[in-house]
Amino acid sequence: MAVSYNRLWKLLIDRKMSKADLRKATGIAPNTMTKLRRDEEVTLTVLGKICKYLNVDYGDIVQYIDDDN
Repeated sequence: MAVSYNRLWKLLIDRKMSKADLRKATGIAPNTMTKLRRDEEVTLTVLGKICKYLNVDYGDIVQYIDDDN
């Protein structure tokens, strides 16, 4: 299973917000932000914090990519 957070990064650009701003505002640990940058899996709790802060849905920030192809 693979995930992509490109939607999140595009959303941050649209809102003129840096990744550091998001991390500080949501209280996400630096190592978790590293996982996000590397398109690694993170917990739903982390994604929930981001969604709540940005007032968006999970699908607005993460995309499932089928890596079997």
